[in-house]
Amino acid sequence: MNHPTDASGSEKVAPTPGAAPTARLETFTYNDAIVRMFLTATLLWALVAMSVGLFIALQLAFPRLSFGLPFLTFGRLRPLHTNAAIFAFAGNAVFAAIYYSTQRLLKARMWSDMLGQLHFWGWQLIIVLAALTLPAGVTQSKEYAELEWPIDLLIAVVWVAFFGVNFFMTLKTRRERHMYVAIWFYIATIITVAVLHVFNNLVVPAGLFKSYSIYAGVQDAFMQWWYGHNAVAFFLTTPFLGMMYYFVPKAADRPVFSYRLSIVHFWSLVFIYIWAGPHHLHYTALPEWASTLGMIFSVMLWMPSWGGGINGLLTLRGAWHKVTSDPVLKFFVVGITFYMMATFEGPMMSVKSVNALSHYTDWTIGHVHAGALGWNGFMTFGMMYFLLPRLFQTKLYSQKLAEWHFWLGTIGILLYIVAMYIAGLTQGLMWRALDENGRLMYPDFVETVTRIIPYYWMRAIGGGMYLTGVGIAAFNFAMTWKSRPATYTETEHQAAPLSDDDFTPEVRPESQLQGVAEIGKKLDVWSTMWWHRKWERLPLRFTVWTTIAVIVASLFEIVPTFLIRSNVPTIASVKPYTPLELAGRDIYVSEGCYNCHSQMIRPILAETKRYGDYSKPGEFVYDHPFQWGSRRIGPDLAREGGKQSHLWHLLHFQDPPQVTPNSIMPNYGWFERKKLDFASIPVRLRAAHYLGAPYDDAVLNDPISVARAQAKQIADELRQQAGGGDPRRVPDNAPPTFQHDVALEDTQVIALIAYLQRLGTDIYKQPDAKPAAPQPTPTPTPVAAASADNSAKGAQ
Repeated sequence: MNHPTDASGSEKVAPTPGAAPTARLETFTYNDAIVRMFLTATLLWALVAMSVGLFIALQLAFPRLSFGLPFLTFGRLRPLHTNAAIFAFAGNAVFAAIYYSTQRLLKARMWSDMLGQLHFWGWQLIIVLAALTLPAGVTQSKEYAELEWPIDLLIAVVWVAFFGVNFFMTLKTRRERHMYVAIWFYIATIITVAVLHVFNNLVVPAGLFKSYSIYAGVQDAFMQWWYGHNAVAFFLTTPFLGMMYYFVPKAADRPVFSYRLSIVHFWSLVFIYIWAGPHHLHYTALPEWASTLGMIFSVMLWMPSWGGGINGLLTLRGAWHKVTSDPVLKFFVVGITFYMMATFEGPMMSVKSVNALSHYTDWTIGHVHAGALGWNGFMTFGMMYFLLPRLFQTKLYSQKLAEWHFWLGTIGILLYIVAMYIAGLTQGLMWRALDENGRLMYPDFVETVTRIIPYYWMRAIGGGMYLTGVGIAAFNFAMTWKSRPATYTETEHQAAPLSDDDFTPEVRPESQLQGVAEIGKKLDVWSTMWWHRKWERLPLRFTVWTTIAVIVASLFEIVPTFLIRSNVPTIASVKPYTPLELAGRDIYVSEGCYNCHSQMIRPILAETKRYGDYSKPGEFVYDHPFQWGSRRIGPDLAREGGKQSHLWHLLHFQDPPQVTPNSIMPNYGWFERKKLDFASIPVRLRAAHYLGAPYDDAVLNDPISVARAQAKQIADELRQQAGGGDPRRVPDNAPPTFQHDVALEDTQVIALIAYLQRLGTDIYKQPDAKPAAPQPTPTPTPVAAASADNSAKGAQ
C-alpha cells in the first residue's frame, strides 16, 4: 500500500486480495490518448501563459509597450496571464496526471471516453473564451475568478458533469480495493474546487457579459479570499501532491516513505487549509477576529505541509544517486523543495507583523511565483519527461535538452524571486518610513516606483530564462512525438473485478490484539492506522467525510461574518453610486485597475498619513464587487475623491507622466474618444437596486437623464478648468481640422472622473437623516510608526 500499483507490459495482475481465488480475470486497456491530449495542451498553454507574463513584466519597466491599445494594457493582460498559468497550464497538467495515474491505481479504464473528450474540448473552449474576453475588458475583477457568468456556468458543467462524473464513476467501477493516497487528494480537489467555484461566483447578471456579485464590500472580500486562497490550496496544491505521491515513487522506483505520514498530511491539509484565507485581509475593514483566525490556521499549516514535503523527499532514500543523472528526479526534487519553501514562507507572511510590511508589495509576487514556477511548474515538467517515452512509446529525444531546461528554469526562478523579494522589502520599508519628526520620508508614491525599476528588469530576465526553458521543452516534446511509432500499441491488462466481500468492513485479526492492554489497543489504533484502511475501500464514505471537513470549516468562518450585523456597521452618510458613477465604476472594473491600485487604507500610521482616514467596513456596502486590491504599483485610491481637479484626471488618462513624472501607468487616451454606453445604465442600475442599493423612483424610472445631467455638469467644469473650449488632447499627427467625434459629456472619461471624484468622500458628508448611534471604531495601529530614535531610513 506504500507504493502506487499499476499493471505494466503484458504482465497479468494477480487477483485483488480478498477476492475469491477462482474470480474471473477481466481484460482491459487504458485510455492514454486523453492523457496525450492534455499533456500537449499543457505545454502549449505554458508557452502562452509565460509569454504573456514576460510581456507584462517588461511593461512594468517600459510602460510604453502597451502601444496605447486597450487590449494590451497591464490591467487587462495580468488576469489573462494568471488564468492561463493557473487554469490552462497547471489545469491541463492536473488533468493529464489524474487521467494517467487514476486508471493505473484503480486498474480500470476511465469510465467514459466520450466524457473525457467533452472534458478536454470543453476546458480548452473555456481557456479560449478567457483569452478573448479578458483582454476585451470583460471581467468580474476578482482575482483568479475574473471570468464572467456565462463562462463560469460552462466551468461548472465541465468540472462537475464531465470531469467529476467520469472520475467518480471510474472509482465505482475500479478493480483495486484500496484507494492509494494520490486518489485521496484527487477526491479533495474535485469536491472542494466545485464548492469554491459555485459559492464565490454567485452573481446577478446585468447583461450577457456583465454581472454583480451578490456579496458586497467586506463579505465579498471575505468570500473572494476564501475562494482565492483555497484555489491555491485545492487547484495548485492538493492535485500536485497527488501527482507527487504517484510519480515520485514511480520515477525513483521506491515506495512512499511513510503511509501514516501521508494520512496525517492529507487530513490536516483538508481541514486546516480551508480556514486560512482571511490572512490575506489583515488590517483591512474585515473584522479582526476573522483575519486572526486565518492567521492561526495559516501558521498551523506549516507542519502538515512540511510533513508532506519530507514524505516526498524521503521517498528517494536509497535512490539519491539517480538524481544526478535523471532530469525527471531533478525536477521533482527541486519542485518539492520549492513547495516546502513556499509553505514555510506563506505561514510566515500570514503573521500580522510580517503582513503589515509585505502586503501590497512585490514580496507577495515573488512568493506566488516561487510556488507557481517552482512547485507547480517543476512538478509538471518532471511528470512530462516521465510520461513522454511511455505515452509516445519511444525514447525521449534528448536527455541533454531536458538538463538544459532544468538549469535554465532553476536559475530563472531564482533571479525572479530574489528580484521580487528585494523590490518588495524596498517598497514596504519606503512606504512606512518616517523621519524623526513623524513625517513621511517618501511622501510621493512614485519615489518607490522609480527605486524598484532595476528589479523589474531583473525579474524580466529571470522570466525570460524560464520561458526559454519551456521553449526547449516544447522542442524536445515535438521531436519525441515525431519519432513515435506509426501506430500505438495498446497493452492489455488483467485484473479480477471486486466482489461483495471487498466492500465489507475489514476486521482486524484477534491474534493482533491478544495480550494487549486497553491503552495498548488505543495506541495501536493510531500507530498502525488500520482503521483508515477501512475508509480506503469505501470511496463514498471517504468523499462524504472530505466534503464535511471542507464545508464545516468554511461555515465556521462564513456564517458569523454574515449573521453578526455589528461586523459591518452602517454609516448613514454612505449612499449608493449615482447612475453615472456606477457606469464609471464598471469601466474602472473592466480595465482591471485593481491590479495596480488598492482601495483600502489600513489603520497603520504611515498609511493614514499618506492617504487619509483609514477605511471603515460600512463604506463598502454598495461595492459589488469589492475593489480592495492586493498590490500597489500605484497609490491607494480609497480617498481619491476631491484630491485632484477634473482636468488633472483627464490629463492623467491622456499621458500620466505629464502630471506625475516617472509614472509607469500606461496612457488611456481612448477614454476621451470612446462613447459611454448610456443605454446599458438602466439594467445595471436595476441590478444594483435588486442587491440593496436604495435608489428612489425618480432615479430608477429615468437613470439615463440623471446620468446625462451629471455628465454635462462635469464636462462644463472641465471646460472651465481648461480655460474654455474642449480640454481633450489633439493627437500630434492630426490634421488642422481634427475634431473629436464624440461630445465630451458623452465620453467614458466623464464617467470615470465621476467615479474617482466620489471615492472615499461619503464619510465626510452630513447624513440626510439622523444617524444611528455610532459604533465604536478601533484606534489606528501604529504598526509602521517609527520611534524617536529611528534611523534615517525610518525602519521600525
